[in-house]
Amino acid sequence: MASRPSQGLSPHVSGHKVTRHPSDTAGTERHDPRLLAALDPHGLLVLSHVLFTCAEQSEIVRLAMRHVSALGPYHAEAGYLATDDGLSRVPGPDAGAPTVDDARMMELGEADGSVSLPERSWNWAFGLRGVSGLLGYIVVSSHSEPDERGDFLLTTLVGLTSAALSLTATRAAQHDNASELSRLRSERDTVLRQLGTTRGELHLQKTVHETLDRVAARGGGEDAITQALYELTGLPSLIEDRFGNLRSWAGPERPDPYPVRSSTDQEEMLRQVAREAGPVKVKDRLIALARPRGDLLGVLALEDPEATANEHTMFALDHAQRSLAQELMHLHELTEVELRLRRQLIDDLLEGTDEASACARAEAVGHDLQRAHYVVVVRWSGNAADDSFTSAVEQVTTTTASRPLITRRGDRVVVLTEARPDDRAVHAALAHELGTPDGAIGVSTRCDSPDGIPRCYKEALRALEVRQNSRQRVGTTFFDDLGLYRILGPGNDLRELEGFVREWLGQLIDYDEGHDTELVETLSRYFDCGGNYDDAAAALTVHRSTLRYRLQRIREISDRDLADVDTRLNLQVATRVWKIILGGRGR
Repeated sequence: MASRPSQGLSPHVSGHKVTRHPSDTAGTERHDPRLLAALDPHGLLVLSHVLFTCAEQSEIVRLAMRHVSALGPYHAEAGYLATDDGLSRVPGPDAGAPTVDDARMMELGEADGSVSLPERSWNWAFGLRGVSGLLGYIVVSSHSEPDERGDFLLTTLVGLTSAALSLTATRAAQHDNASELSRLRSERDTVLRQLGTTRGELHLQKTVHETLDRVAARGGGEDAITQALYELTGLPSLIEDRFGNLRSWAGPERPDPYPVRSSTDQEEMLRQVAREAGPVKVKDRLIALARPRGDLLGVLALEDPEATANEHTMFALDHAQRSLAQELMHLHELTEVELRLRRQLIDDLLEGTDEASACARAEAVGHDLQRAHYVVVVRWSGNAADDSFTSAVEQVTTTTASRPLITRRGDRVVVLTEARPDDRAVHAALAHELGTPDGAIGVSTRCDSPDGIPRCYKEALRALEVRQNSRQRVGTTFFDDLGLYRILGPGNDLRELEGFVREWLGQLIDYDEGHDTELVETLSRYFDCGGNYDDAAAALTVHRSTLRYRLQRIREISDRDLADVDTRLNLQVATRVWKIILGGRGR
């Protein structure tokens, strides 16, 4: 390998030395006069200007390689640029130049060094370096080693090329930095805009939270929630119960009268909204359901015919829905507690309890037992286990003065109310609510103190039983109107009643049991129909002649004259006692 030159090195070129061949002589007489122009300061300035104004690093290396031959008997064999993956060859000006061994170039390890080329006695890889390290190589060959002058020229060219490459790299880095700075500024502006948007959203959300939290803290109820939602959104707000009845409205243009949807449309709307997780647009409304613990307790909605609702509106509605759900759940729990206490109170009153204690408990649930009351017993066909039956009875019997005490006993609903029910209005209202008139109501006499409630309860039961066993089984019966049947009530001695029945009907009862006939029932129906043959036959679903035959057999077996007034009265009372008091048994 050739020795390293000792002088003329560029500040950016380190460590390589080119030893002159012994046959070379000092001076310029061995060079072509054309090439000596490169030694002119102006020529070097022109070359440096070209190198330093070139924007592409590969073009800088190619330009330097073209000027190698202008420095003397030298030839640029190859050029390289350093990359992250190693060395990348730069195509030279002479496509027919001998091939440089790229593997050998990698073996240099960023140092300058000799390379092997055919038909060349001197071959050297000049490293192009900058502050950051190796930038590339220019491989130069010659038939002899350069002299001091050639060493200087080559070193100068390598230095200029290295400086140009460094400048280009710096420009690229500056450009990249500028691009990165522009990108970062753009990202910063985007983040600032997003931050501003988020800050605005958080402010709006905070306003919603604080407004509705104040409503909850003050216990404002449903009206306060709709008013707050209207102020937050600018849209009319409303609350309905699950049946579509209006409970609260805030804002302008409240409908009067308020339209009520059919039960079919209401259920379909509820199903549509329930399928979604949040508020749902239904026609001109945004609707949210208050469903704490899965139980539908109410409907919260915004009137939005112009479709102006945005994310803020949806957030406010969703948060208000949660406040409403908490409010309704609280009311629901209080109602359940109150209902349980009221039912326990009326159950105790019906059985008999301490008057002072009963009055205190009644006052706690807002009921005044010091007033006069009536006991009402209601039974309706097909509603024995339906909670809506109890609700319907309570709704119909509630007056503007007070809410009744109500409980369930078997298939009957028992009501303790201050107002004496109207004989037709209550039954008609219940028939409308329950969808069928097939029901009976029994009403007691007036009760002036709590200790009389058990007696009144028996009176109401007696009135109900008489109604259910009468010809007209639906309607309302008052104990006051029972007349003779009042003495046949539950308070009479059962043994005396049984003896009375045996006295007047014993022979007929025995005959029915022995012959599987219905003579006692026939006689009872005949009296119920006022002695009318046609009506009695229809009630018994027998022919008129069959009824006449049975009545004749009754006269013969009982040995009673049905035409006698006293006999008819006693027989009619006996059949009533047999059916109502004794339940159709005679012994």
